[in-house]
Amino acid sequence: MNYLFTSESVSEGHPDKVADQISDAILDEFLRQDPDAKVACETFCTSGLVVVGGEVKSRHAYVDIQETARKVIRRIGYTKAEYGFDASSCGIISTIHEQSDDINRGVERAELAEQGAGDQGMMFGYACRDTEEYMPLALYLSHELLKILADIRRRDPSPMPYLRPDAKAQFTVEFSGKHQPLRVHTIVVSTQHDPFDTDDRMHERIESDVRNIVIPELIAALPERTAALFGTDYILHVNPTGKFVIGGPAGDTGLTGRKIIVDTYGGRGAHGGGAFSGKDPSKVDRSAAYAARHIAKNLVAAGVADECLVQLAYAIGVAEPVSVFVDTYGSAHVSAPQGSGISDDKGEATDAFIAAKVREIFDLKPAAIIERLGLKAPIYEPTASYGHMGRKPYTKDGLRFFAWEELDYTDKIRKSFGIK
Repeated sequence: MNYLFTSESVSEGHPDKVADQISDAILDEFLRQDPDAKVACETFCTSGLVVVGGEVKSRHAYVDIQETARKVIRRIGYTKAEYGFDASSCGIISTIHEQSDDINRGVERAELAEQGAGDQGMMFGYACRDTEEYMPLALYLSHELLKILADIRRRDPSPMPYLRPDAKAQFTVEFSGKHQPLRVHTIVVSTQHDPFDTDDRMHERIESDVRNIVIPELIAALPERTAALFGTDYILHVNPTGKFVIGGPAGDTGLTGRKIIVDTYGGRGAHGGGAFSGKDPSKVDRSAAYAARHIAKNLVAAGVADECLVQLAYAIGVAEPVSVFVDTYGSAHVSAPQGSGISDDKGEATDAFIAAKVREIFDLKPAAIIERLGLKAPIYEPTASYGHMGRKPYTKDGLRFFAWEELDYTDKIRKSFGIK
């Protein structure tokens, strides 16, 4: 029986994402000066005001919090007083203080490889075959539409010159009973805009531009198999309230870490509850979530399964994970060897067998994860909008960005599982 699944994304101008980007920009500035800095930075933003708080431990780094925050706000596009939130005039308050010694004593070790986890908790990674990026389709489409909307806003001249920075998108996709995407069912787009002379003309213009400019550009940018899911019968809702002039932090408060489902898998798989932005990689909320995605993506790409959820769990101050869990939702293509003691009556591989292999293939201590993925570098501000997962990895100025998206372990995995 067919079913519908929905995911949403928000733009870089959404107030929660403004907060995330400020937190990660501050983190980057500390790591640029001191790769061993310990940072837990939270941001609150509202009309005309940004408040930055948290804990930092660094040997020598100094970061100009005000200038860093204003630079982010300016890049996003909040540069006019009529937006109610302006990079040049908003107030910025910093209450950052030093990290607790009680936390730090569990993280730092004389032997670097035995660095303890920065906190307890469970982190999830997920991958599937919906898209070429091994990401859930509804979330992927939501991210991509908002990237195009932001690009249109920044063009000079822009075909949609009334656009403001805040926006949200939501896609509902119809799937078959075998979990294959069949078609785009419903699209919802809400975008902040300048005032129009009449509400009716405003709504008519924006809906027409989304239908005739934004969606065609999205379809043109998609791989052929994904573009084919767009028929002429999808339902489109544009600014359903009829008006969206007041937006961004002037319309709603923004908080770091309040868009964790947008940041990850759009509600597919699972989420352990920990946010990412503003946290240095000693916090396994971030580093282990990236590691779990790296593992899940490489397992699916290697042919171990068509869909995979990986959970890693840690105790604060302890290096080795307390548990490793794998769920392939019955989609595994490998078999446990006879005599392993964990194959079922049919001789099919169990998820427990795959989890045991994961422990063999990947070093899951925090220090090893940080080293493997290059997480002590100032690479985090780009992660803070349009998702931490499913992004294209790249190298710039010698730094690896989105290294957890690299398919660099597929050969090792195939060899370990005997996949040809």
